Amino acid sequence: MASDHNIAELADLFRLLGDTTRLRIVLACVSAPVSVGDLAHKLDLSPSLVSHHLRLLRAARIVKSERSGKQVFYVAADQHISGMLADMLDHISEPHPEAD
Repeated sequence: MASDHNIAELADLFRLLGDTTRLRIVLACVSAPVSVGDLAHKLDLSPSLVSHHLRLLRAARIVKSERSGKQVFYVAADQHISGMLADMLDHISEPHPEAD
């Protein structure tokens, strides 16, 4: 059984991913590293808003940063994050029978 501490961390992770903007940012970072400017352009958001959300996502270890020269790129932290999101997207895409 998971400890209370782990359950609280998991709840925080889901709370962060429950925000549509943050979820869009994470999904944009799954396939390849992307810069703040590219994220802002792709998602039609301001760079400062993207940076704010990325700070929260990094603190929760949902995304990680990679420096290349003067630019910083963001990518999903690990296979657990990208796998979980892929599984959840598959889940919601499945046809579901009407509840009785």
